[in-house]
Amino acid sequence: MTRLALIRHGITDWNLQKRIQGRIDQPLNESGRHTLRTLKLPSEFREDRWYCSPLQRALETAEILGLNYCIEPALIEMHWGDWEGEVLKPLRKQLGDEMRDNERRGLDFCPPGGESPRQVQARLQPWLCELAMSGENAGAVVHKGIIRCVYALACNWDMRGESPVDFAWDAIHLFELDAKGLLLDQYRAVALLKS
Repeated sequence: MTRLALIRHGITDWNLQKRIQGRIDQPLNESGRHTLRTLKLPSEFREDRWYCSPLQRALETAEILGLNYCIEPALIEMHWGDWEGEVLKPLRKQLGDEMRDNERRGLDFCPPGGESPRQVQARLQPWLCELAMSGENAGAVVHKGIIRCVYALACNWDMRGESPVDFAWDAIHLFELDAKGLLLDQYRAVALLKS
C-alpha cells in the first residue's frame, strides 16, 4: 500500500473573489502567504516524496511549507477553458439551463474549451501508477479540482450533486493506493500543525 497526501495551495485574490482560476497562473496573496507561514507538516509526512503542480500558487505553497519537491505536470488544475476568470454564480445565472444540464453530467461536465473531471482523472492515472510502483509514500501540493477528482476515483463518486464530504481545504487529504495504482475506497483528512 502507498499513502498519498494531498495539500491544496494557499489563498489567492481570485479565491477570495470566487473567480475560476483553472490554468491561470495566479500567485498567492499576502494573507495566503501569512497563513501558510503559521503552519507545518506533521512529522509523519516529512520523509514522503513530494510533488507539486507547475502553477505558481502551488509552487509558492510548497516553498513556504519547506518541501523538497519535484514538479509534476499531471497535477496542474483542471482546465476551465472559456470560463477561466469568470465568477461561477453569475455564470450559472447567465447560462441557465445550459449550465444546469452540463453540471448534471458529473464526471463528464466540461467547460467550453476546457476538460472534464474524467479527463483529469485519466491524466492523473499514469502518475498514480508510478507512485504505486515506487512503493514510497508520497505527497503533492495541488488544487481543489485535483483533490476532488482523486476523491471521486477513490470513493466511486460520480461528481453529480453535492460532494459527500465537506472538504477542509486547509488540511492534508489522505488516500491509499494499491500495488497497481488503484485508489482504495478510503479517505481521511489530517490537520496541518501550527508552527
